[in-house]
Amino acid sequence: MPLEAFQVLSAALFCIGLYGVLARRSAVLILMSIELMLNAVNINLIAAAAHMDQTAFTGQIIAIFVITVAAAEVGLALAIILRIFRNRSTVNVDEVDLMKW
Repeated sequence: MPLEAFQVLSAALFCIGLYGVLARRSAVLILMSIELMLNAVNINLIAAAAHMDQTAFTGQIIAIFVITVAAAEVGLALAIILRIFRNRSTVNVDEVDLMKW
C-alpha cells in the first residue's frame, strides 16, 4: 500500500480525536479521544518507518515508547477522574471547578 493511504488514515483518526477533545464534556470521553490521537500518531510513525527503511526499527521503537507513555497517562488520568467523581459526583468538565470553593 502507498504511504499516502496510511497518512490519510492517520490524519482522519487524529481529526476525529481532536473533535472529541474539543466537543466532549465527559472527562472519560476526552481521555478516549486523546488515546485515539496517540494511536493516529503511532500509525503514522510505523508507516513512515516501514516506507523509508526496512532494516531500521526507529518508527517501531518510538511507537512502543508512545504506547508506554499513553498507558501511564491513562492510569494517572483515570485515578484523577475517579477522585474527582468521588468528591463532586460528576465527571463533566464544565461542572468541575476544583479551584473554586
